[in-house]
Amino acid sequence: MNDIIIGIDLGTTNSEVAVVLDKEIKIIETDGRSMLPSVVGLDDDGKMIVGIQAYNQYILHPERTIKSIKRKMGENITVPLGDQTFTPQEISAAILRCLKEQAEAYLQQAVTKAVITVPAYFSDQQRQATRDAGEIAGLEVVRIVNEPTAACMAFEHESEKQKIVMAFDLGGGTFDVSIVRMEGDLVEVIGSHGDTKLGGDDVDQLLQDELYNLLHHQNDEKSFDLTHLASNRLNRAAQLAKVKLSSSDFTSIIEDNLTSKDNQTLHFETEFTREDLDSLIQPLLIKTLNSVHKALAEAKVSIADLDEILLVGGSTRIPAISKMLEEEFAIKPRTDIHPDLAVAYGAGVMAARLMGADNRRILVDITPYTFGTSALGFINGHSVPYKYCPIIMAGTPLPCSKSSTFYTAYDGQKSAKITVLQGENEDARENILLGDFLINNLDEEADEGNKLVFHMTLDLDGILHLQVTEKETGLSKEIEIEKSLGQLSSDALQAAKKRLAKWFSGELDDENTETDDVQYDTIHTLIKKAEMLKSKMDDVDTKETEDLIQQLETEISNKAPVESLQAHVDELEELLFYLDSAR
Repeated sequence: MNDIIIGIDLGTTNSEVAVVLDKEIKIIETDGRSMLPSVVGLDDDGKMIVGIQAYNQYILHPERTIKSIKRKMGENITVPLGDQTFTPQEISAAILRCLKEQAEAYLQQAVTKAVITVPAYFSDQQRQATRDAGEIAGLEVVRIVNEPTAACMAFEHESEKQKIVMAFDLGGGTFDVSIVRMEGDLVEVIGSHGDTKLGGDDVDQLLQDELYNLLHHQNDEKSFDLTHLASNRLNRAAQLAKVKLSSSDFTSIIEDNLTSKDNQTLHFETEFTREDLDSLIQPLLIKTLNSVHKALAEAKVSIADLDEILLVGGSTRIPAISKMLEEEFAIKPRTDIHPDLAVAYGAGVMAARLMGADNRRILVDITPYTFGTSALGFINGHSVPYKYCPIIMAGTPLPCSKSSTFYTAYDGQKSAKITVLQGENEDARENILLGDFLINNLDEEADEGNKLVFHMTLDLDGILHLQVTEKETGLSKEIEIEKSLGQLSSDALQAAKKRLAKWFSGELDDENTETDDVQYDTIHTLIKKAEMLKSKMDDVDTKETEDLIQQLETEISNKAPVESLQAHVDELEELLFYLDSAR
């Protein structure tokens, strides 16, 4: 086993690691646990803790504990942990490193390569952030696999007869549904949809809000604001109630001595039924069902064509989900593989295949998103400069390459701004901006505009590459979109690696020069996003944005401490937030 590859399910709530041994996929356990809570914290001595220890301290010390970081992957933000701040990639890297060390201890050898799964509906930026996290953790990410696809690989399918299978994957923080054609050794995804902000965390929040309302009612409608500790206790009570109601018709919830910020002491006791929970989460269930029908439409599959439904993710234990699917499709969902482990098992299957194991299974995945650019065009009969022009369509099998030809706006144009987008709206401004760049030194003698050929490629990981070539002269610019927006620079990645190593050993220093390198990189990405969005601002916001950008760039060039930049960063983030909210 000189070139071992591990399979990792990097989950919102829990994460797992799998490996192939003697042609069998093994989920590696630590202290009798196959699942590692995806929680990271600092202990009383400032040393990093990951997993169950961090999970257990969350109620008492939420200020130095982070959970559900997966929901923030791909965002240009930092998160506080104690008196320091970290990028989502760094927090995820801590989880990955813990899984890596778990595998190394079991295998008694070094591990440097991994297959990591992501939600099928993860964007290009979120996928690249996952790859960055792997690199920070000391892992070469040899393949990124969509979670529902991995789950389908975990379910045996020996029959040569074709089956149409739906993988319904509801985890702690994300939801995906994939329609898969399985025939012999072929696993082909033909439709996909989902929501990266929908999962068990949302069920917990709804239940916590309901418990808070009941608490308020039981205490004579008094006005109070719970302390962090009391709020976290209520959240934990909601989680436990959700789990209990998966196997029981009712549960009792009792919380004594909850404290408010004005030192009131509150008592709370109630009985919650499964019917209460089902009613509470009905809007979330409707959302999942809407995604299911969109995936079926993309796959051009009718309800009658479905042969099997696979339940994946711990949140599918909620009985209302199986009931909803059985009523809608007249098919009893399969549960013969542990819903929490199916994705990790499938990641292990893919890792085994990449290691050369005797596995003839052929995997064909698709892109759930459309990729394209913006240009002059017509929307609702009006000429606009932001018409979305798709190049690679959603549902295209991976890997894929597509080309499309565009023309510059006028004769003698010396340069062209290329905008790269992901989404389905004909208004380019409503889609996800992946990045933009200039192609300069165009042929000024070209008649009727310069002909520019866009060649887009999506690799097996669903990450986009683009080459733009001027047809007449051969002038070209080739970029990996992952490097234009949302990816940490090489220097920041190296700084994060060193920082993580110190963090594991409990040797974080006070100067945080390496932290500054990472944070500068994050601020530069925020500045780039602001530059891209200036065209959508009015004159007042544009002036404010330009002033903030200039102040930040001056402070960074002078190597000002990150803390001194925070006020300007907050102002810029707030401005962009309100701009996005108004869209």
